[in-house]
Amino acid sequence: MQYQDITYEVRGPAAWIAINRPDKYNAFRGVTCEELIHAFNKAGWDKSIAAIVLTGAGSKAFCTGGDQSAHDGAYDGRGTIGLPVEEMQTIIRDVPKPVIARVNGFAIGGGNVLVTCCDLAIASSTAVLGQVGPKVGSVDPGFGTALLARVVGEKKAREIWMLCRRYTAQQALEMGLVNAVVEPDKLDAEVEKWCAEIAALSPTAIAIAKKSFNQDSESIRGISAMGMQALSLFYQTEESREGVKAFLEKRPPKFR
Repeated sequence: MQYQDITYEVRGPAAWIAINRPDKYNAFRGVTCEELIHAFNKAGWDKSIAAIVLTGAGSKAFCTGGDQSAHDGAYDGRGTIGLPVEEMQTIIRDVPKPVIARVNGFAIGGGNVLVTCCDLAIASSTAVLGQVGPKVGSVDPGFGTALLARVVGEKKAREIWMLCRRYTAQQALEMGLVNAVVEPDKLDAEVEKWCAEIAALSPTAIAIAKKSFNQDSESIRGISAMGMQALSLFYQTEESREGVKAFLEKRPPKFR
């Protein structure tokens, strides 16, 4: 596959996958999701790869979720909501390699969900994380909610979704959403250090450990499937469409 929206690079023992849409703050569209799924499969089953790094191009954004300019009642690709979001999230869990989120900037909305899904996360001190769904008539009714509650705790997860605040990298570290925070100029070196440590360990033991962790929360996959069906119906309502319209027009939404 020839990639348009992402880049794929092997650095030592790790595959580095970057969403390459900096002009859109690395928001993903249908093509982006398809390419990410392909790249994760490519790296995940390559025996020479010990770890996978997920990041965003440039210094401003890791990922800011779905590209709302491609949202006209539905997104622009396949899948329940017009994007294969479920596949994109579950491939991160399914590959037998640790996936490290290199959070280099804004990780908002679906980008924050990707951080949640990754096994580990290392953030630049300039990173900003948070959810935005209810502001634009959307929500992630699966890993973005239920798994987030396991990561940061029930009350904090509800706060993140029900207030749509933004959090600094240090606050994300304190709540357990990321594993480490470093200065921007040290981010790559820190990620490479973690990849090297992983590469020194038994790949089979790591794969079994990852699968073991996942089994405890595997029921969330079913919650997500059901939730995405509901979300596809929600996207057809005036309420949801008002959220997208207001976002594109850069004005407060009028939901009520």
